Amino acid sequence: MFNSDVYTSRRNALRKLMPSGIILFPGNTEASYNYPANTYTFRQDSNFSYFFGLENPDFAGVIDVDNDVDYIFGNDFEIDDIIWMGPQPKVADLAAKAGVKNAASLDELATFIANAIRKGRQIHFTLPYRAEVTLQLSQLLGIRPLRLKEYVSMPLIEAIVQLRSVKSDLEVAEIEKAIDTAWHMFTTGMRMAYPGKKEQEIVGAMEGISIAHGRPVSFPIILSMNGQILHNHHHEGILQEGRMMVMDAGSETSLNYASDITRTVPVGGKFSQKQREIYEIVLNANLNSIAVTKPGTFYRDCHTVACETIAGGLKDLGLMKGDVKEAVVAGAHALFLPHGLGHMLGLDVHDMEGLGQINVGYDSEIQPSKQFGTAYLRMGRRLQPGFVITNEPGIYFIPELIDMWKAEKKYAEFLNYDKIEEYRAFGGIRIEDDILVTVDGHRVLGRPIPKTVAEVEATMADRID
Repeated sequence: MFNSDVYTSRRNALRKLMPSGIILFPGNTEASYNYPANTYTFRQDSNFSYFFGLENPDFAGVIDVDNDVDYIFGNDFEIDDIIWMGPQPKVADLAAKAGVKNAASLDELATFIANAIRKGRQIHFTLPYRAEVTLQLSQLLGIRPLRLKEYVSMPLIEAIVQLRSVKSDLEVAEIEKAIDTAWHMFTTGMRMAYPGKKEQEIVGAMEGISIAHGRPVSFPIILSMNGQILHNHHHEGILQEGRMMVMDAGSETSLNYASDITRTVPVGGKFSQKQREIYEIVLNANLNSIAVTKPGTFYRDCHTVACETIAGGLKDLGLMKGDVKEAVVAGAHALFLPHGLGHMLGLDVHDMEGLGQINVGYDSEIQPSKQFGTAYLRMGRRLQPGFVITNEPGIYFIPELIDMWKAEKKYAEFLNYDKIEEYRAFGGIRIEDDILVTVDGHRVLGRPIPKTVAEVEATMADRID
């Protein structure tokens, strides 16, 4: 945990943004995967973690806006638990670590909430994403589970987004810890990417490094020679000479802060001419869009820079034609880049996405595009100092999409389909970094992970068999 003052300060800041009422933060419960006592690694709810910091299942936090009082509700461990788990702290002692003076049993939460409702006080909560918490909220509030979304507090969502969007120095340091772990994960993956190696072996090595540094991966690893499948979790492939391998992965710290990195490497350690040409376009899109990242800039504009770089590079290779800016405005580039440039990063790898992506990545100034490709941009709003965002352009050759657009003669004035056919089996390339928006610009976070052609090839030369 951070110092208790951090959590007290966060709760006080939230209290100032709320009109009145009770703010209820249910923590997560244990999640079983085949019978009750056999559970997944516990992961605390991110909002509970942000405002209370406790990594205990079956806890709930309450902020009383009107009376300037905070509460932790949870049950002390009994002797049967201690036999299996060893000595455990009391709930009151844990609450004190979060700067909370008032602790009570979880059973008393129902009485507390019922009394507040009886007095006509508003109960603010966000939409739960786990079934157990959904049922808990339903019982506490007397609202049928399927109707909970109708009572979610938009003032609370807006306040949380305002606070969590801007990362403190402590938070940035935690994210950099997660990126430093990712450095070990990715350099190991690069050194293993040789013909005959099974993809799952590399995934296992990378996951093991994350766990060895304290926490599991921040999301299921994406690793495949079939990089044209954006989120490919199938790891049964055997690496083949001449293919590219995409690695998209991250780690979590003990305080739940995440990293999210992508690198693409040539199987065997050396880029072919065709691979190098496409790779350099993606790298330039990454570098050019990072270069324009600064406060006051709409992140959608950074996305546009990446798109124009990709369209320009592909035009130089003969895969696209016509005016580059016009092609991007029309959406022709989305044949190769059918997703957005990036998203917020923090306690969640898609930070705060559970609060509704439109509430996190957009606001009254800017709304999501309806254009194919750009519609998947999770983050379009104006950047502010303290934002941590991902930057992940890519070029993908998706046979099914190529066939569909070609049959429709879609954007024929911008796309050279005959030349594109030569790349049909190429796969995909994606490069991703985590970026802090600073007062006067930006900073790429963490230990630099090999990214240039020369750096990747040099790293891969130190082979792990």
